[in-house]
Amino acid sequence: MKIEEVQERTPELTGQLLEVWEASVKATHLFLSDGEIERIKAYVPQALHAVEHLVIAAGETGRPAAFMGAEAGSLEMLFLAPEARGRGWENACSNTGSNILRSSG
Repeated sequence: MKIEEVQERTPELTGQLLEVWEASVKATHLFLSDGEIERIKAYVPQALHAVEHLVIAAGETGRPAAFMGAEAGSLEMLFLAPEARGRGWENACSNTGSNILRSSG
């Protein structure tokens, strides 16, 4: 697992994170309808580009499996691909993100 803060948010990365976001939301936000998820999904790329700190966790393939975003010292988003859940990714991502926030603030 490789965890890093990214500054450059390319269209390719945004697309990969959108896939993680959608899979995560469908697995965990059972109270949202498919239509609601699609409406929210339209705003996710904007949020990914606007958040101050974006931390990505990638697996052996290099594709993101988890990400978190923080703004003004607060966690704003944390999403994990379903296959990453329960395998320590959320803690690793949160710990790295917390270290980044402490060093930047």
